[in-house]
Amino acid sequence: MQTRSLSSLVSKSARSLAKISLAAALSVSTSVSAFAQSRLPVVRDAEIEALLRDYARPIFKAAGLRSNIDIILVNDPSFNAFVAGQRMFVNTGALMQAETPNEIIGVIAHEAGHIAGGHQQRLREQLARAQTMAIVATLLGAGAMVAGAATNSGGLGQVGGGIAMAGNEVARRGLLGYQRTEETTADRSAITYLEKTGQSAKGMLITFRRFQSALSLSGAKIDPYQISHPTPQDRIANLEQLAVNSPNYDRKDPPALQLRHDMMRAKIAVFTDGQGAISRMFRKDPRGLGAQYGDAMNTYLYGDPRAAVTKVDALLKQQPKNPYFYELRGDALMKANQPAKAAEAYAKAVQLDPARSGILPISYGQALLAIGTPESAKKAITHIREGLDIDRENSAGYRYLAQAYGQLGDIAEAELATAEGHYYNGAYKDAQIFAMRAQQKFKAGSPGWVRAQDIITSRKGLKNNDG
Repeated sequence: MQTRSLSSLVSKSARSLAKISLAAALSVSTSVSAFAQSRLPVVRDAEIEALLRDYARPIFKAAGLRSNIDIILVNDPSFNAFVAGQRMFVNTGALMQAETPNEIIGVIAHEAGHIAGGHQQRLREQLARAQTMAIVATLLGAGAMVAGAATNSGGLGQVGGGIAMAGNEVARRGLLGYQRTEETTADRSAITYLEKTGQSAKGMLITFRRFQSALSLSGAKIDPYQISHPTPQDRIANLEQLAVNSPNYDRKDPPALQLRHDMMRAKIAVFTDGQGAISRMFRKDPRGLGAQYGDAMNTYLYGDPRAAVTKVDALLKQQPKNPYFYELRGDALMKANQPAKAAEAYAKAVQLDPARSGILPISYGQALLAIGTPESAKKAITHIREGLDIDRENSAGYRYLAQAYGQLGDIAEAELATAEGHYYNGAYKDAQIFAMRAQQKFKAGSPGWVRAQDIITSRKGLKNNDG
């Protein structure tokens, strides 16, 4: 009876600490499939991903980080970013609200500070210590309560309850204090990286002032000891002097970079906020390229796709080497049921893309697939595989690949591609089912058979099937 009671209290303590850890940080994951399984709303877009990599490249170099850290877009309207392992996540809301590249570059610099400082690993260690503290306190408190019950001493029982609660509170406050320290350290590191790259920290201050304004408008009273980040006011106070004294403080973003930023915001606005978003966003410059781009996307999504093609052609007259204008042209032509012309537009986008995104060859392959001939299906397989070689975790690409093999009657390859799509989408059980079906059709030891075996024996799949 006593053992069961103690076990129950320890379990409750562990659950309490687990909530703290979930709020504090995501566990390290090695593939997008893990995030797909957790239902994190990941967004894929070649243009936005390329722009964020351009923002991040000099910052990562200044921080001593490898340049191929993944930056993943999260479809969330809040202004937020976070890191998990060697991946950085940026909300679409942050990209929408940031009016200049410098504001997002400041966010990336802060998150790079967390990665470079090894904060996640140390946070996990701190969580382990906090759990130990809470569990020990719970055991001590439970022991006192048991002793109180045995001696019929109500006062001792109350003291035991107090010990348990106080232990949990000390652990929680210690963890929050540790997180605030790491956030301050990441802010300071961000200033250093911006200085090394000759960029202004003004964007960081703008972001913190935005947070402070939102907090003031909400009327909320915040206990600074009960939050995981320093208050916006404290962050401004800690950084303002350093930022203002920098010779780069008044340095503005290059016009070409600002234009790319505006076009990125236009794209997010149209896809997330509807038809009226562009007119609201570009009141000051309704005839600029960003507004025109947004208008063309508006027409593609909500109007006549043929009219959208006309508007894209007007954009291409101004920037004839913009791969993302050709991508939009291909999208509109696909919607207009003209896959052959769409394939030509996507092919041009692939040719012009300096970032070599895997998304564009997959779109090209999708258009070829829609043409519906055996020749176009074979060509589709080539280009979809090209995209998947670059972007291995693109689960949609495997779906189109399966369709292409299906058109050609190659069922083994179609089922293997389906298995891989399920695998990278986090549906491990379905992945194993299709892999087993595919393996039966391949010759033992062949490359397809081996890949199917890898999926069947995947630890993730086995763990998923074990419940």
